[in-house]
Amino acid sequence: MAFVPVLHAEWIKIRTLRSLVGTLCAVLLVTTAFSALGALDTGDEDFDPLFSTFFGFNFGQMAAIAFGTTAVSSDVQGGALRAALTAVPRRGRWFAAKAVAIAVPSLAVGLLTGAASLAVGRAVLGADARGMSWAEGVRGAVGCGIYLTLMALFAAGLTAVLRSGVATLSILIPFLLIVSFVVGDMSAGVADYLPDRAGQVVFHQTWGGSLGPWTGLAVTALWAAAALLAGAWRVLRRDT
Repeated sequence: MAFVPVLHAEWIKIRTLRSLVGTLCAVLLVTTAFSALGALDTGDEDFDPLFSTFFGFNFGQMAAIAFGTTAVSSDVQGGALRAALTAVPRRGRWFAAKAVAIAVPSLAVGLLTGAASLAVGRAVLGADARGMSWAEGVRGAVGCGIYLTLMALFAAGLTAVLRSGVATLSILIPFLLIVSFVVGDMSAGVADYLPDRAGQVVFHQTWGGSLGPWTGLAVTALWAAAALLAGAWRVLRRDT
């Protein structure tokens, strides 16, 4: 089967599974809501209007990870993968279509989320938003879309490796909430290159590490690519 029909089939799966549509909606709603709440806190002496505007990404990325995880686990668990590979014997082509089917809606929703967070955040900040230029705001909105997409793909690749959505979420959620901060406090140099912290530089007006906004996203992209390559290898090697 050619790539386009395979991609179309994977897209049908994503848009017809309520859990996947729900997680995409959660990315938008959760990120925007918490960005509005974050913009209310302007009393910190280290106040960063750009970070406050996009503060909700801390919570929205959980939904993006859940989307990438569920999109893959719905196939790799149970007998769904066997049926998919019966229709598409070339496993690499199937996994590539799955990755694209995850990336495209993630990016679309991520960019919409970034634009909504920017609009809501600036409105809530009011006069405090004057410390943030429109160029920085646009950078944050675009970066939000890219970052959320990369985290969804990172989770998708890891799910293919582990063959379990529960295992993936059990690793990534504690990592983002706890481990990343602990490592960051102990060794800033190492933490700069963690998949989440590297990509999050795009949400800061100033940064003290070795990575900039776009180089940070490039590091996160390398993590996502590595996870997808490992996932593809696992799919190619595994028994159905």
